[in-house]
Amino acid sequence: MIPSTQPFLTRSPKPWANIPPQQWDDWHWQLDNRLNSVEELEQIINLTPEEIQGLTAKDKFRVDITPYFASLIDPDNPLCPIRRQVIPLGRELVDFVGMQEDSLAEDEHSPIPGLVHRYPDRVLMLVTTHCASYCRYCTRSRLVGDFQQTFKKNDLERQLDYIRQTPQIRDVLLSGGDPLTLSPILLDYILSRLREIVHLEIVRIGTRVPVFLPQRITDEFCNMLRKYHPLWINIHINHPKEITAELSAALAKLADAGIPLGNQSVLLAGINDRLDIQQELLCKLVKNRVRPYYIYQCDLVKGAGHFRTTVARGMEIVEGLRGHLSGYTIPTYVIDAPGGGGKIPVMPQYLISQGVNKVILRNYEGYITTYYEPEDYDPSLIDRAQPLTDMRPEIGQEGVSGLLQGKAKAIKPQGYDRTHHRGDRAVQES
Repeated sequence: MIPSTQPFLTRSPKPWANIPPQQWDDWHWQLDNRLNSVEELEQIINLTPEEIQGLTAKDKFRVDITPYFASLIDPDNPLCPIRRQVIPLGRELVDFVGMQEDSLAEDEHSPIPGLVHRYPDRVLMLVTTHCASYCRYCTRSRLVGDFQQTFKKNDLERQLDYIRQTPQIRDVLLSGGDPLTLSPILLDYILSRLREIVHLEIVRIGTRVPVFLPQRITDEFCNMLRKYHPLWINIHINHPKEITAELSAALAKLADAGIPLGNQSVLLAGINDRLDIQQELLCKLVKNRVRPYYIYQCDLVKGAGHFRTTVARGMEIVEGLRGHLSGYTIPTYVIDAPGGGGKIPVMPQYLISQGVNKVILRNYEGYITTYYEPEDYDPSLIDRAQPLTDMRPEIGQEGVSGLLQGKAKAIKPQGYDRTHHRGDRAVQES
């Protein structure tokens, strides 16, 4: 078990004052005692009228908060960054321009239920609809937290069969819900079946369990995970206040088990949309052996309208990171394109102009310089020197790279040729 310093029990003594440390550190106890009602939360938080409105709304997205994470909440500050991520507000139910139920069109890219095949060489495998606690801006709120949407063993077997039968897949991301809420036996089974697939190279897990439930990361659990290398884990930490002694201990266990750790966060209005907060978060992540991976622009999903920032705000933050912090601490700022376009990097423009054999660049300070390109570069030298290796097929998804490599002459919108065959249409109409 992770040793608990219990620094927050004295702050919120009413529900947990008499809980022994062994019980507090038991992840089963934490899950069994999650808070979700006005009556329970009023014991530790001075709820506002809008929070009560959100908690009592008929069609609200599921609420469950582990006692550990609830103990981090400032009971008197409605703008507490921990509090705002898990306590619903009445404004969640307000529609906004561009709002979509499935904003990333994952269902359209699901050849079978629970498996999303958006990119050529990797798939997203949804293995559960449950989380330790529920983020109010959840991208998959259409599925997550709904008992009726739970994936059954047969669903998981169909997902595994699809991966076995699709040799271009080299990378699988387990998500949901949160895979680390599964029973250890079931998670062990899924990982073992994936590792039996010859063409599969990497298995990744996306999780927020270490943040909501660090007690889950035991030595026994890490020993189970280390059997399935190469295994990568991306954590979801949004604010430096989430990085407690308990979380740091959990991250250390995972890193010591040889698991590379990354972090994906979401840019959230009033929570982490300021440069100093992002800098503190990123530096603390690296200090805990977690590589910042992505900062997401908030998705156009129902319930997330009041969390959204402008893209300009995100760009401003990125401008204050590059050059000011070590490269290891700088994530990629991305917009997960509405309609299923995938992750699109968004960054300041450092390439100012381009001429014959030269490019004009600027750095983070505004220093502008010229880089001279070689006049005798022969791009065919590599082809003469080394034979081409076999690449996994990406039929129909070669993209702009395919144009540069001569695999295609154009990329056309759907229906383009039909629309522009006007001559044929004129003959038919006459």
